[in-house]
Parts: sequence; C-alpha cells; structure tokens
Amino acid sequence: PLEQFSIHPLIPMKIGNFYFSFTNPSLSMLLTLGLVLLLLYFVTKKGGGKSVPNAWQSLVELIYDFVPNPVNEQIGGHVKQKFFPRISVTFTFLLFCNPQGMIPFSFTVTSHFLITLALSFSIFIGITIVGFQRHGLHFFSFSLPAGVPLPLAPFLVLLELIPHCFRALSSGIRLFANMMAGHSSVKILSGSAWTMLLMNNLIYFIGDPGPLFIVLALTGLELGVAI
Repeated sequence: PLEQFSIHPLIPMKIGNFYFSFTNPSLSMLLTLGLVLLLLYFVTKKGGGKSVPNAWQSLVELIYDFVPNPVNEQIGGHVKQKFFPRISVTFTFLLFCNPQGMIPFSFTVTSHFLITLALSFSIFIGITIVGFQRHGLHFFSFSLPAGVPLPLAPFLVLLELIPHCFRALSSGIRLFANMMAGHSSVKILSGSAWTMLLMNNLIYFIGDPGPLFIVLALTGLELGVAI
C-alpha cells in the first residue's frame, strides 16, 4: 500500500551538479493551486455583484468564516490581522491537498514529512521573528511562569523553549502520519474487500456486506480527518 506515496520524476531536469525534476507531488500542488484559482474565478466572475450568494460564494464564505475562530482564540490584539492571510492560505492549501489522496491514482502531497515540516517550520520561524520584533528579549519571558525566583529563570526558560521548538516538528509529523496511516488503511481494506469479491461471486458479496460497510465507514472517517 505504500507505492501510492512514492515520488516519480515526470520531467527530469539537471543543471550542472544540481538535479531538478518535475515530480508527481509538483503536479499535485499545481492542481491544488489550479482548483483554488478556479474557485476564486467562479466566485469573483460568475457570482460577483449578486446580492444572493451562489454555491461557490457560500463555500468561500464558509472557509473565510471558519478561519478567524482559531485565529481569534490563539492570537490577540491587532496583530492577528497580519497573520490571518498566512493562516487562511495554509488552511485552504491543506483543505484541498489532504482529500486529493482519496482520489484513485492521485498523490497525497501531505503524506511526505518534508512538505509538512516545511509548512510547520515556516509558520514557527515567522512567529518567532515577529515575537522578537515586537517584544525583543522580553519574548523569552512568555515561557517563564509567574513568581519564579530569578536564579531559576534561565533554567525554566530553557526547559520551556525545548517543547516550544518541538511543536513545529510534532505538528509536521502528526499531519504526515495521519495522512499516510489513514490512506494506507483505506487502501489495505479496500484491497481486501476487492479480493473477497474476486474469490466469491457477486451474490455472496452483496449478501455479506460487512467488508463493504467497513471500507465505506473508514473512507468517511478518513475524509473527515483529511478535511
């Protein structure tokens, strides 16, 4: 079941000692970008100026209204307006990339930890830079519990910074593991159900729909996890 996560060069390119290639993950990300742009086209061109939103506008409004809730909970003050575009773009990218792997013969971009780590570490580095720009060295005090004696402060700050830095690593690995494990489970059980169909006749398979129900339930669960 792991062959669905393998990377294949579609257009190999080599410049000097550097090897570049247009691979199936690159194609999947381009398709994701195309889907997002197509959605925006239908919203702005087909539904622009209408007082009653159409289905495309309602979908975009649903996405737009969902993102501010976690932003308002995690980020305070006017600085959240600066982070909103970045978080909104990341959310939309993952929303379109994750379910792609459920389509037969497609590729799950977020099933590779290099891509998920690039997303998580880019956000982590950006937050750290903004934190030092706004607060300077006082940024370390956010990791310090109240009422701590001054001699213990450096050690506690160091202990709090270690899990803070590992959040970016854990976020990337968690998304990668969820996508790989979930999609692999769906493929394994789907293959088992198909084997049962080939081993027996169609009447037996319809009369004992247990494997089919399990595959459908797991597929629905994986779609929920992906979205």
